[in-house]
Amino acid sequence: MASVTIADVRKAYGTAQVLHGINIDVADGEFVTLVGPSGCGKSTLLRMIAGLEDITGGEISIGDRTVNELPPKARDIAMVFQNYALYPHMTVAQNMGYSMKLRRASKEETAKAVQEAARILDLEPLLQRFPKQLSGGQRQRVAMGRAIVRDPKVFLFDEPLSNLDAKLRVQMRAEIKELHQRLQTTIIYVTHDQVEAMTMADRIVVMRDGRVEQIGRPLDLYDNPANKFVAGFIGSPAMNFIDGTVTGGLFFTTDGVSLPLPATSSAIEGKPVTYGIRPEHFRIDPNGFAARVQVVEPMGSETQIVVRLGTKDLTCLFRERVEPRPSDTLTLSVDPQQVRLFDASSGAALQA
Repeated sequence: MASVTIADVRKAYGTAQVLHGINIDVADGEFVTLVGPSGCGKSTLLRMIAGLEDITGGEISIGDRTVNELPPKARDIAMVFQNYALYPHMTVAQNMGYSMKLRRASKEETAKAVQEAARILDLEPLLQRFPKQLSGGQRQRVAMGRAIVRDPKVFLFDEPLSNLDAKLRVQMRAEIKELHQRLQTTIIYVTHDQVEAMTMADRIVVMRDGRVEQIGRPLDLYDNPANKFVAGFIGSPAMNFIDGTVTGGLFFTTDGVSLPLPATSSAIEGKPVTYGIRPEHFRIDPNGFAARVQVVEPMGSETQIVVRLGTKDLTCLFRERVEPRPSDTLTLSVDPQQVRLFDASSGAALQA
């Protein structure tokens, strides 16, 4: 195992800057997820850690070694790709043991390592099959097994679940998390799916346009986002946003509708702000404000409802069973302490 230090790392293709001074410290044995929209630079950063992309500026260290100039095979890492990258003409056992063959390990040592990885991943009945005889989830486990056999200091995962169906993604998320808890190896995991990031990581790095927006534990990012982008990206369904102004230190007014604010919000009196409230923080309240139902999506354990407040559509999530019809009116309230306010121009979070 080893820590990973990313210090002021930059990447440019010609005059096009892709990464703008990234700083991340990954502790020994930590599971860190890089998350962000497509094109934010997360996979490029992962490939730079792996040695598959040159570093334009800054420094990457694995353990106590600076690895900027080291080739991938000398970095003591193992990478799992989204396309599995298995050799079709090799059996599962041969795929998993190939790296040891390249290192000229003995057949006995290789067989022992492959058998142990197969046991961990429940692949023992599949060792003599070929990749074409496996399901997507089984192929991904083989790719993970090949990484385990290498016994690396750091695992790098590049969107490994993106080719799987929804049910299998849930299963594989649990398997990867259990694998980390068992091996206690450092993992850096790239995904665009914030649900994966929330459910798996010790810490999340949220990226946008080649920059780090915020780093923190999943629930810290969820409860205390640094800006509007993080607030909207972390959480599913996404946070609702409404633009307006603070009036009287008590209410946020938009389209003639007043919404409650935290009691200490007088410091931003008269300032244009964006009001953020998560879908699950709405409550049905006969003394609340009226909103017209647009869409009802019953999902069994919860009901998602889109309502219109003034000219703005808002998503509400109710754990209790509610069955309104489109065009019905709901009276809703929100807990002021759950409200988050953001600067209307910069998007930065405001202290209420």
